[in-house]
Amino acid sequence: MPLSVVAGVDGSRESLAAVGWAAREALVRGLPLHLVHAREWQPYAHAPLADPGAPNRRGERALREAVTEVGLRHPGLEVTAEQVDGRPEAVLAAVAGEAELLALGSHGVGGLAGLVMGSVALAVAARAERPVVLVRAGRAEEDERRPDASGLPSVSTPYRDVVLGLGPAGPCEEVLEFAFDAAARRAAALRIAHGRAPAVPAGFGYGDADPADAGPGRGPGYGEGEDADGLLHVWRRKFPEVEVREQAVVGRPGRHLAEAASDACLVVVGRRARHSSAGAHIGPVAQAVLHHCAAPVAVVPHG
Repeated sequence: MPLSVVAGVDGSRESLAAVGWAAREALVRGLPLHLVHAREWQPYAHAPLADPGAPNRRGERALREAVTEVGLRHPGLEVTAEQVDGRPEAVLAAVAGEAELLALGSHGVGGLAGLVMGSVALAVAARAERPVVLVRAGRAEEDERRPDASGLPSVSTPYRDVVLGLGPAGPCEEVLEFAFDAAARRAAALRIAHGRAPAVPAGFGYGDADPADAGPGRGPGYGEGEDADGLLHVWRRKFPEVEVREQAVVGRPGRHLAEAASDACLVVVGRRARHSSAGAHIGPVAQAVLHHCAAPVAVVPHG
């Protein structure tokens, strides 16, 4: 049975944008679309809901509206929908494990607004075992494509670049595969932004780098080594049709990557799949990009 592209639905503008993106991605990948609403019941027995059926009806309405919208825009796409009982973070992380990828809505771009991005989306992106794509409210297909000859938005022009952010720890197979595949499916160029740590005095750290992401035997300068170049060469050979452009980013890579991706159709960042005593996290670079980037952001876990 083929995997599905899955989107979380809660009736918000953000989740509808995620559904729209997921529908287009399902068509690009030739996969069905599955919509999921996490139905969290009130845990307080001493304070029952005045209308116990209200959460169920809200979920049904949100799913029905999402299915109708997808059907109008993409009548040939296979779409299924379900409600699942449980906390949204746990439910969505679980369904992501059985999906090709999961799309979720997120909100807030830049400044203080960027710091209040949905906690559910952030928690799922930090826990899921499969790629999670965060999509802003109002994001439409024409935003992913270049303007037409007259400068107007279009849904028939070529895609904008896919942007891949590589931190000082260097590339990983899973992240490179996702980025190259996404670019190939869109006939888009792949722009690779390499994070470079500036020279700092002994005893001072690299603000946006996560040393734990370096992995065994990988120091902060790994991204500049021959191993990194060799791995990129391997994926260039696997996807010869993808035009690759590289650029170095020196300083705080999260903010610079968000700026470099201002005209991207998709941004790809990696997240080491691990759990610490403080719980799962996505790392400072990925978090900065999620907070400040307007384009959809794919968080790809890697070993």
